[in-house]
Amino acid sequence: MAKPIILTGIKPTGSLHLGNLLGAVKPVVSLSQNRQNQGFYFLADYHALITVKNGQELNRYTMEMAASWIALGLDPDNVVLYRQSDVPEIFELAWILGCFTPKGLMNRAHAYKAKRQHNESRGERTLDAGINMGLFTYPLLMAADILVMQTRWVPVGRDQGQHIEITRHIAQAFNHAYNAQVFVLPEALTEDTVAVIPGLDGQKMSKSYGNTIPVFATRDALRALIFRIATDSTKPGETKDPDNSILFQIFRAIATKEETDRFYQQFVEGIGWQDAKEQLFDLLDRYLTGPRQIYQEIMHDPTTLRRILEQGATKARDQAQSTMKVVHRLTKNQLV
Repeated sequence: MAKPIILTGIKPTGSLHLGNLLGAVKPVVSLSQNRQNQGFYFLADYHALITVKNGQELNRYTMEMAASWIALGLDPDNVVLYRQSDVPEIFELAWILGCFTPKGLMNRAHAYKAKRQHNESRGERTLDAGINMGLFTYPLLMAADILVMQTRWVPVGRDQGQHIEITRHIAQAFNHAYNAQVFVLPEALTEDTVAVIPGLDGQKMSKSYGNTIPVFATRDALRALIFRIATDSTKPGETKDPDNSILFQIFRAIATKEETDRFYQQFVEGIGWQDAKEQLFDLLDRYLTGPRQIYQEIMHDPTTLRRILEQGATKARDQAQSTMKVVHRLTKNQLV
């Protein structure tokens, strides 16, 4: 009996930062070690094309993200690791599914609504200003990513649950149209304790805010970034509130319980901000030293990295083609 498939993708729109690592990559790498499921992990390069138009830049981000996943513990021998653009069946299915998807469903998608609301707040003459069809149909392509692989579980944050709801709606519409269980109905695998990591300024760490800490920055660059983290005006010896400290929030997302408890007590006792930053740097540097070395080795061997992605694409296409044989049989017979 085939193992249930867990699928997740990441958009290569920039270098991996600490928020990506702790909020998304670390949890799904842990899932990949569960041998009861088959993991499908993809680099969503055509999703990224919505914003990244330069092909050379997009390819670089894609290779960096693949190397990052492997360096952080994803084993290509145990999962299917592939580039989205190497599986053309995904895009064929996206068109077919679009023919079963009401436009109103896309109108309700969070990303599209957020962009329109942003335009309205800025007083744009048209609410669709700057919105391309890639953004509008983003949930449709995501549905194809999921359904073509017959995915059972999709790890998502709570703010992404709508994507799974839309995917299930589309799958049910197709299955109903042909009175056949063509697609597995996926379910969201939501982690209640997914870390939301603050950036240098205290806002959620995000490339759009320019407040990120790149995972594979050099030691010197990492230290410089840690020392840029915003702190309050309390002096050494004065009690500090760990729960309102960016430093503490980042620290506890990585440290053991014992390390976290000790750091907490130091805040209560009035640790100086410079000392606190030094301790956070030491922790991060220890945590990232091994992955940083592996990442550099992988990036200096692009031939091997391309071979890993090509082998993953072959496995992914086998799965996708199996699904598309059924889709073709039903849709083409319907047209005759």
